[in-house]
Amino acid sequence: METKPVYENQLPGGYWNMKIELKRLTEVKKPELINLMNHPMVRRQMPLLKESFNESACNKFIAAKELLWMDYGYGPWAFFIEGHFAGWGGLQPEDGEADLALVLHPDYWGMGKTIYQHIIKRAFYEMNLESVTILFPPTRIHINGLLKLGFKKESEVMLGRQLFIKYRLKRPSNE
Repeated sequence: METKPVYENQLPGGYWNMKIELKRLTEVKKPELINLMNHPMVRRQMPLLKESFNESACNKFIAAKELLWMDYGYGPWAFFIEGHFAGWGGLQPEDGEADLALVLHPDYWGMGKTIYQHIIKRAFYEMNLESVTILFPPTRIHINGLLKLGFKKESEVMLGRQLFIKYRLKRPSNE
């Protein structure tokens, strides 16, 4: 039986009806996840990722993310676009709140908004969350896109001895 696409629509760059599937991280080939997490452009956006992301780190990472699903009923997904692993992200618990993460291979950075929209739809209309947060390192200075989506700067937080800026998006009140 053919897998039904989770999301189909026009994507940036003129791509029509690309199939985007959300799967568990356990379904990703480990070398693909390791390559993503060691990509220099990805690592630049992830200040907590200090060490090389090897197979041992990959196994621990996947186990920790799967534990979120068991403990909270939600966690990050692996994103596949047209059958190719594009990255991971979604909602994960952070200090009692749902924090949004989106880690894409640079080849798929133009797809982020489409994936984001699907995550937000799930957060507000399936999970009935009142808000979601995003943690950005202060080095992420290009935040206009985030602000246009409705996120508001809330506070500064320390995580793993690193400073992050917390932004919050509240559920639309008219829905």
